[in-house]
Amino acid sequence: MKMIQMLFFALVTVFSLNAQRFALVDVNKVLESMEDYKKAQAELDQVAASWKQDIAVEYDKIKALYNKYQAEQVLLTEEQRKAKEEEIMNKEKDVRKLQKDKFGEEGELFRKRQDLVRPIQDKVYTAIQDYAASKGLEAMFDTSGSAGIIYYSKELDKTEDIIKKLKLLGK
Repeated sequence: MKMIQMLFFALVTVFSLNAQRFALVDVNKVLESMEDYKKAQAELDQVAASWKQDIAVEYDKIKALYNKYQAEQVLLTEEQRKAKEEEIMNKEKDVRKLQKDKFGEEGELFRKRQDLVRPIQDKVYTAIQDYAASKGLEAMFDTSGSAGIIYYSKELDKTEDIIKKLKLLGK
């Protein structure tokens, strides 16, 4: 975190010394002001709540199965106990897989969020770029999170100059 703050301070200092123009924007606040975004978030929340409920029901079934097993355990043969334990473990594994399929990094909720929210975010970023270009701004920073620079004038990118300089120094 300290490195990000130092980088931000260095960038601000460089921008001030060179009299470049930059601005700040809270992208989350912009998104939250949009009806499309609110509707998408509400839909995502509803879908997630439904899936959580379905998963909770499955865990309740497993708990009931386990409680029944505990009560009957003394009456079962070793083979029957192992079969019941395996059945319970397989059901737990299935529910964990369901949970991962719905809520995992590449799960259904992630994909649904991409489908619903990405077009809205793209619209916001396009508006930011258009605004920056129309106001002659060279960079815009997002104050709502860790995104950092969300727009910059291509003339500010000195990556190639640095690469050339390093190649010259290496010769």
